[in-house]
Amino acid sequence: MTPYDMIKHHMEKTIPFAAHVGIELIEIGDGVATAALDQRTETSNHIASQHAGAMFTLGEAASGGALGGALAPVLLEVRPVAAGAQIKYVKIAKGRLTATARTSVPGSELLATLKDVGKVAFAVDVDIRDAEGDTVVSMTVDWHVKKAG
Repeated sequence: MTPYDMIKHHMEKTIPFAAHVGIELIEIGDGVATAALDQRTETSNHIASQHAGAMFTLGEAASGGALGGALAPVLLEVRPVAAGAQIKYVKIAKGRLTATARTSVPGSELLATLKDVGKVAFAVDVDIRDAEGDTVVSMTVDWHVKKAG
């Protein structure tokens, strides 16, 4: 099992809200992650499309996966906190959605700053697309990470 597989497994077990919504972490890499959400009655709204809250949760989970991948060597030694988010709902979203997240700074730079300063702040950009490949949500999550303890 790779370190990224271990992070994916750990996140699936320790973030119960994302699991409750039905988020599936597909892949985690160095500063990147992909997650998906199938539309169900529980994730739908009054117009039979994906609920805004479910899409936010999908994007935030994907951003956390990208963070975890970027900081994999020290992930158990840090405390990440989502400090803010900006989201734009671009198009009505129906069916299975896939979120692709990427850190704004390469993992090696984040690790170096964390080592030198003891904390780091950065953004993760998220693109959520429907089954046809159309962007339905654009999102940025701002993360603050500091050494634990």
